[in-house]
Amino acid sequence: MQAKRTDYQSADGLKLAADTFGDPSGTPVLLLHGGGQTRHAWSGTGSALAEAGYYAVSLDLRGHGESDWCPHGNYEHPTFAADTACVAAQFTQPPVLVGASLGGISSLFALGEAAERGRPTPARALVLVDIATRMQIDGAQRIMDFMNAHPDGFATLEEAAEAVSGYNPHRTRPKDPSGLAKNLRQGEDGSYRWHWDPAFLGDRLSPSSINLLEKLDEAARSLRIPTLLVRGKMSDLLSEEDAHHFLSLVPHAQFVDVSDAGHMVAGDRNDHFSRGMMDFLKQHIPPEPVRT
Repeated sequence: MQAKRTDYQSADGLKLAADTFGDPSGTPVLLLHGGGQTRHAWSGTGSALAEAGYYAVSLDLRGHGESDWCPHGNYEHPTFAADTACVAAQFTQPPVLVGASLGGISSLFALGEAAERGRPTPARALVLVDIATRMQIDGAQRIMDFMNAHPDGFATLEEAAEAVSGYNPHRTRPKDPSGLAKNLRQGEDGSYRWHWDPAFLGDRLSPSSINLLEKLDEAARSLRIPTLLVRGKMSDLLSEEDAHHFLSLVPHAQFVDVSDAGHMVAGDRNDHFSRGMMDFLKQHIPPEPVRT
């Protein structure tokens, strides 16, 4: 299904680019990508949701893709959470939040903040994709190392594809690397760089950042909405132990372990991921009839 381009605005005035799929009167689903990705990571999922009767919105997080870079370099987790809550409030009803990695952390923080302050919950349901309240630091460091590599960019799309293949060797490498262009920006010199603000990386694995993540347990305990945790069985970021810890905090949550998938679950096995998520949504948040 062809996506439609639109923009949202953050609480501090940044333009946040988005692709929308389906009829706007349908049940909204807000798709939030991981750090260093763009809204295009959800293209297949957005189309599948629209075909099932939902209204899917895939957002470029601040500093990513075609969304504005923050002039103050504010890429802290609470700020991403505020963006999530702000965009969710712009729908006619609370959306389902689907967050991968950074998008999942942002969703959890947004829900926890609302519960702590006694505000209405900004979502009807939550889907976390290979992220929970704890993570494997070695896996997180591997992601940071990949994102920090090649600061001068790539001369060709083929070079970028080679780098992705080295990071994610179990995913089949596409014969045509042109699809990568959506996740890269081309400079005046012709080189390609990843489509995010370099300031985003900062000290994301510093002790203060890790300590902030400890608040996620509290946010998880406050969850009262239908919740699904999806893990890639080959993930080096979310271990089985991490997943079961989350499930102990959220006893009503459902769990899907996707075989042959790593941290990039939706991209590694989009068919299995979409099927598991769709079963969950149809059980708890069936699509409402589209208004004509």
